[in-house]
Amino acid sequence: MSSVFFYHLTESPLGDVLPVLISKARQAGWRICLRGRNPLMMQQLDQRLWTGDPGDFLPHGLAGGPHDADQPVLLTVDAEMPNGAHCLMSVDGADVDPGEVAGLERAMILFDGFDPDAVAHARTQWKAVTGAGVAAQYWAQEDGRWVKKAES
Repeated sequence: MSSVFFYHLTESPLGDVLPVLISKARQAGWRICLRGRNPLMMQQLDQRLWTGDPGDFLPHGLAGGPHDADQPVLLTVDAEMPNGAHCLMSVDGADVDPGEVAGLERAMILFDGFDPDAVAHARTQWKAVTGAGVAAQYWAQEDGRWVKKAES
């Protein structure tokens, strides 16, 4: 059953959290679409994934190339998921349509807990997702670990 997990970032930056979540999703056998809104931010995340710990290398690519469909992790600012993603990760307030979640194993919405606009947008997304009857969980960082705070 499809679900949406909300990740409220308050202790770790996005660049540190993403590799961990991507790695766990890949271990589940999922292809991932990482959706953002800002092309520059997606380029920075691409660079972060290339320059991370070599032992934790995560094969990925930026959308717009000839091999988008082959990418196990595709970074994009578009709504399309040409890599046949099982998991959609939304950053920087990128939209997640409750209707598209039904075709996924999971969607993840990561947001900056110190940005009031990001928190407000995540609340709006929570209402849209749960209002559409999609299962959702809200996770927050607490003392260096993730704690489930709400479920619907």
